[in-house]
Amino acid sequence: MFACAMHKTPDIIEQHRLLTWVAGEIDAGCIRATGTETISPVNAVYIRKAHQMVETERTIGKIMLEGWGLIRNRLRF
Repeated sequence: MFACAMHKTPDIIEQHRLLTWVAGEIDAGCIRATGTETISPVNAVYIRKAHQMVETERTIGKIMLEGWGLIRNRLRF
């Protein structure tokens, strides 16, 4: 997905159209994430836990990390 943006390909507008369409479908509730597990807060311990879950190759769906705002607030981004 990032190849067009990184290499400034002539069809970059198609990527824009696709992402805009997908965003609209997500907002409308027509498309949902395949997340099955949410891990929070985001810290080294829980990131390690998420990585171990993926390494088992038994994970179904996505593992979502939640709580990035807490880190941004501490680091003052």
